[in-house]
Amino acid sequence: MLADSHCHLNYKGLAEEQDAVLARARARGVTAMLNIATRESEWDAVLATAEREPDVWATVGIHPHEADQHPHVDTARLVARAAHPRVAGIGESGLDYFYDHSDRARQQASFRAHIAAAREAGVPIVVHTRDAEDDTAAILAEEMEQGAYTGVIHCFTASGAFADRALDLGLYVSISGIVTFRNARNLQETAARLPRERLLIETDAPFLAPVPHRGKTGEPGFVADTAAFLARLRGEETEELQEYTARNFHALFTKTRVP
Repeated sequence: MLADSHCHLNYKGLAEEQDAVLARARARGVTAMLNIATRESEWDAVLATAEREPDVWATVGIHPHEADQHPHVDTARLVARAAHPRVAGIGESGLDYFYDHSDRARQQASFRAHIAAAREAGVPIVVHTRDAEDDTAAILAEEMEQGAYTGVIHCFTASGAFADRALDLGLYVSISGIVTFRNARNLQETAARLPRERLLIETDAPFLAPVPHRGKTGEPGFVADTAAFLARLRGEETEELQEYTARNFHALFTKTRVP
């Protein structure tokens, strides 16, 4: 069992050879992949892959970079698409103040609409946050007071304090190939202490290929390399970490459970 909790199979670099990419992932033991949407124009293609491939599921959502371009994507629109049996989550959504490609107030409004959709649809929200810890944490906490929901902080690179705030809210934390980078000491320290029952792993493919593939196009199969590194970091057996992170994936994204 090995789950890639966040990849973009329909992005350039993977879409052109999607069948081969999936075959290589399966050969490395990957049994589940979550194919993430970032703009409305991707939703049909992302979902089509999930409909075609039994070990792939989809999300619907708007990345914070795209918030200005999608004012019409509200909670109702997200909930309607999330009714599909292969849509396992909402997102990715959140706040990105590093690039500020969209107005911050618009990002925040979109983020809240996504959380509301996750709550109403009963599926997790996939959270993107960069250089926006305080506002992200505040919105997550305020929305939790409005009604419980589940979710994951994807591609975690924030502070240990932010990880603790997310965990206190009952959220999961997903570690990407960044943890294998030489300059990721702070992330490594946080990843080493995360509780195993809330830990996920991901590739964010085609981005962020881990060592020893750094500089190449990322693939879901590379989640095996991140798992091996993370297991060494945590003093665990690789197979053990693979299995419990996969169990966590299916526990969070309940629509991915195979009867």
